Amino acid sequence: MSHDRRVELAVDLSNRTGRTDAIYRALHAALTTGRVPAGERLPSTRDLAGDLGVSRASVATAYERLVAEGFLETRTGAGTFATAAASDTPLVRHRSPGALRPRAGWRWSVRPASGDAPVPAHDFRVGIPDASLFPFETWRRLLAAESRAGGPAAGSYGGPAGLPRFREAVARYVAGSRGVHAGPDDVIATTGAQQALDLVARVLLEPGDTVAMEDPGYPEARELFALHGARVVPVQVDAEGLVVDQVPARARLIYTTPSHQFPLGMPLSLARRRALLAHAARHGAAVIEDDYDSEFRRARRPLESLQALDRDGRVVYVGTFSKSLLPGLRVGYLVAPPSLRDALLAARQLTDGHGAVHVQAALARFIDDGLLARHVRKASAHYTERYEILLDALADLPVEPVPSAAGLHVAAYLPADAPVGSAAVVARARRRSVALDSLAAFAVGPHRDGMVLGIGGAVTSSIRPGIRVLGRLLAP
Repeated sequence: MSHDRRVELAVDLSNRTGRTDAIYRALHAALTTGRVPAGERLPSTRDLAGDLGVSRASVATAYERLVAEGFLETRTGAGTFATAAASDTPLVRHRSPGALRPRAGWRWSVRPASGDAPVPAHDFRVGIPDASLFPFETWRRLLAAESRAGGPAAGSYGGPAGLPRFREAVARYVAGSRGVHAGPDDVIATTGAQQALDLVARVLLEPGDTVAMEDPGYPEARELFALHGARVVPVQVDAEGLVVDQVPARARLIYTTPSHQFPLGMPLSLARRRALLAHAARHGAAVIEDDYDSEFRRARRPLESLQALDRDGRVVYVGTFSKSLLPGLRVGYLVAPPSLRDALLAARQLTDGHGAVHVQAALARFIDDGLLARHVRKASAHYTERYEILLDALADLPVEPVPSAAGLHVAAYLPADAPVGSAAVVARARRRSVALDSLAAFAVGPHRDGMVLGIGGAVTSSIRPGIRVLGRLLAP
C-alpha cells in the first residue's frame, strides 16, 4: 500500500471538551468508517499539528489513546499506522438513505450494460462489436501522439462542435460512405448516438409534443424522448420499413433507422423515404436518421441516405463509432441543418461542454490515413462469415429469419404456435451461458414474437453450438 496519501481530517476545534478530544473523535471516525484503511500511515504528530494549528502534545495524546484502543500501531522508524481492528469495527454512524426523491412521475431506472456482466460462452447480445478486431497498437500510437504536451487545445476548453479537423474528417467520411451532404460546419461531435438524440430532443421538443417511432424500435431512444416529456407514438413496421401512412400528422419529431430497421433489419424502401420526407415537409416535422451501423453492409448498392434526399433541411443525421470501432471510445457525431446548428451547439455546451479533443484528433488521423476504411473492410469480412454461419444454423430451428442487408444482428420470428415464448427462451438460454434478446423487449404494441441475435461479439466457433442449445430450448 502507498503511504504517500495525505489524510484529510476535518476537526471542529470549537468544542468545549478540548482540542485533544476533538482530534481523537475525528481520527476515530476516519478509522472506523474506512476513510483511513488498514495499513495506511498517518501523518507524523508534528505534521498533523502544523496542519491543524494546534500543539504537538494534543495530537500525540490523541494518537496514544487510539494506540491503546487498538486502532493505531506505532512502528519504530516507520511511523504510525491504522490497524485491521479499525476496519473490523462496526460503523459508528450509519449513512442516511437521504430525504431527497426524484421528481414526481419519475419512472426510469438503470438498464444492465454489456460490460457489467461476464462474457457468455455463446454471445449473441445486440450492439456489441468484436474488440479483438480493433487495431489497438495503431490506435495507441495515434492517441499517444495527440496526447503529448502542446497537442490539440492543450490546457484550454474545446468548442462544443468538436475539433475542426475531426469534423472535416467526418464530413469527408460520411460523404464518401453514405452520400451525406455535409461540410465541416454541419458536423457536431458527440459522445455517441445517445447524446446526439438528447441534444436534438432538448432543442426541438416541448413537454407534450408527439414523437413518432418505429415499433419495434430502439428502447433507449423511446425512453429518452419520454424523459423530455414527449408523447411517444409507436408506428408499425412492415417489409418496406416504417409505415409512413401511420405517422401522426401532429408528430413534431420522427425517429427512424432507415439503413436497416432496428431491430428487424429491413431497409426503408426508396418510395417510403420519399413519402416520409414529403410527410415531414407537409406537417412541419423533423426527422432523425439514425444510421447506427450501416458500415457493415452485405448488399453492394445501399439506398441513399434520407439526409441526401432531403431538400428542406428537415433531417438530422446521427452516426456513431461505437459499432464500427469500439463503444469505449465514446465518439459519435450528428449532421444538422444550418437552422439548428447554433441551438444544438448551445445545448452541447450547457450540458457537458465538449468531448475529449485528443481522442477526436487521433480519430481524425485514423480516418484520414485510411485506417478506418481498412478496419471496416476487415471487420465486415468477419461479420459476413458469422452472418452466413448463423443463418445456416438457424435453418435447423423452427424460426423465420428476417432478411437483412447490413448490420451486426439478425432477427428471427417464432411460429405462432411455438410451445414457448421468446422471453422464456432468453431466460433459460442465459442459464446455459447463451445470451440473446427477445424481440418483445423492443416492441410497445402487438408484434410477432421472436428473437434478436447479435454477431459482433460472437466467437465464430461458438455460433453453431450456441444455436444447438437454442434448438433444444425451442423443441416441444
